[in-house]
Amino acid sequence: MRSCGLIVEYNPFHNGHYYHQEASRQKTNANVTVAVMSGSFLQRGEPAIIDKFARAKAALNHDVDVVLELPFIYAAQYADLFAHGAIAILNALEVDYICFGSESGDIQAFNDHYTHFKENEEQFQSILQSNLQKGLSFPQSSTNAYEAIGLRSKGLDLGQPNNILGFSYVKAIRSLHSHIQPETIQRTKSGYHDSTIEHNIASATSIRKELNEFGELTDQAIQALPKETVQQLLAYQKTSEVWHDWELYFPYLQLLVQTKSKDELRAIHGMVEGLEYKLKQTVNKVTSFQEWMNALKTKRYTWTRLQRMFVHVLTNTTKDEVNTFSNLSTPPYIRLLGMNERGRLFLNKKKNQIDVPIISNIQQSPNQLLKIEERAMDAYYAPLSAEKKIELRKQELTGPIIL
Repeated sequence: MRSCGLIVEYNPFHNGHYYHQEASRQKTNANVTVAVMSGSFLQRGEPAIIDKFARAKAALNHDVDVVLELPFIYAAQYADLFAHGAIAILNALEVDYICFGSESGDIQAFNDHYTHFKENEEQFQSILQSNLQKGLSFPQSSTNAYEAIGLRSKGLDLGQPNNILGFSYVKAIRSLHSHIQPETIQRTKSGYHDSTIEHNIASATSIRKELNEFGELTDQAIQALPKETVQQLLAYQKTSEVWHDWELYFPYLQLLVQTKSKDELRAIHGMVEGLEYKLKQTVNKVTSFQEWMNALKTKRYTWTRLQRMFVHVLTNTTKDEVNTFSNLSTPPYIRLLGMNERGRLFLNKKKNQIDVPIISNIQQSPNQLLKIEERAMDAYYAPLSAEKKIELRKQELTGPIIL
């Protein structure tokens, strides 16, 4: 069976995601699509609007064949580490292709840029470090470094978010010496950061903004969502009484920063250059997450970087833990969230051919990655009532979703 990997967040699964998986299947002539999906917290440092099981159900009901979980340790990270974790899983499963959306839409441009990057990597790193020392943010520093070595061409602008992620996927495939063949399709209609819904294909950012602003599914949001996503959003809100956003977690973050010592905060992943002092200085002067972010944001510390730092505060994820797992070339397990019949046939064939165990229950392995995953789950469900936490937590202990 020819397989195509999709690296996704589905926050929530929308019409653009459906187009992506259908176009990817067609472009690679794949029999089966395998999505590696972020779990409770996402790459830009945000809690998922609904939990991973609801998002997996929506994807499976719209023809994604297998949904795997990207471990938390890779999910809320900068592009290269996020990509490394996802590609390592797909490589371990011996997937044939990946297909990602990009502003470019030209895979040859990605391959050519990788060759040029490797030839000029030393210069790139020197310029990157110089920009960081000047106080620029990491995204701006890396964009400047790419431009300096000639990698911001019109054919592939490495200042664009999906091009950056796609380039990270290509780098991860090469660094892991993987057989995976990368492909790309051009994003259509909406941009990654678009904040308004203009038509039936809209960015996840604009959809979440609409949902959080009105607290309900408006006609504007519904036009951009497949039927099953609408059902999962409504069902999750009925069960949990919330759609998750950062304001729900503000009291927990405030308490953690108030009660942790500066040394304890300093050990948290993403806590750099004295950020722990600024957290302590501001924690008792703010009344909301938004206000706290505005108090902390600087030219150097972007919104995304600060959100990721807060994710790691909330989950007590340390620098040592991230360093331990960041360079693994083979994952210790593959976590299955759900599958349909095509996916089941694919996995039944693969599990006898690969060395990495495929698990579905969070307690099936004693691996430390799963212990960290359990902390992330507990943090994610923390704002809910005790009864609702018990109900939703059971999903982690049962078998995969099967359609």
